[in-house]
Amino acid sequence: MNDLVLTVDEAAQRLRVSRWTLYTLIHSKRLRTIKIGRRRLVPVDALTECLKTLVEVA
Repeated sequence: MNDLVLTVDEAAQRLRVSRWTLYTLIHSKRLRTIKIGRRRLVPVDALTECLKTLVEVA
């Protein structure tokens, strides 16, 4: 079964960027995340949305 959500580290690894870059995307509202307790998680479909947006801008 595919993962529904990823940790910040897993999402950064999938995008092949640093944690700092991923947090920049999150804080600029380009990457949607959810919080469960103290954990910040990235839905897998949010990665796809973010990539589509970044490709359109480029």
